[in-house]
Amino acid sequence: MNVHEKQSRLLRALSHPVRLQIAEILSQEEACVCHLEARLRQRQAYVSQQLGVLRNAGLVTERRVGTFVYHRLADPGLAEFLAALRRLTDAPVPDLTSPIPASCGCPRCELSRQPVSRRRPSRKRLNVRIPAVHR
Repeated sequence: MNVHEKQSRLLRALSHPVRLQIAEILSQEEACVCHLEARLRQRQAYVSQQLGVLRNAGLVTERRVGTFVYHRLADPGLAEFLAALRRLTDAPVPDLTSPIPASCGCPRCELSRQPVSRRRPSRKRLNVRIPAVHR
């Protein structure tokens, strides 16, 4: 496959409005399908199908945490490409905020639903030596 065929494959994968929106979201943060579903207001099956096209083109990778799958851009250069595309089309920076989906049980959603005072402290160990008490 020559360079132009690779570039054409990349552009074909991004040539759908929903796939462009998914790429925009993933340029800001990794996300599970439930987050993408809430932001795009699309069914889970449809979002998964569009993610599959991006994944097959090598634009999106995934990270598994237990039963949850988080998607992210495979190359940070794609975020720069999307920013250049926005400049070329005079498009505004998209508003990527959305409420936390109530049906999502992923660890990120569970944590963000808890009030700040009830969140667990980090489980990282501190390298602090406690001196022995001599009697």
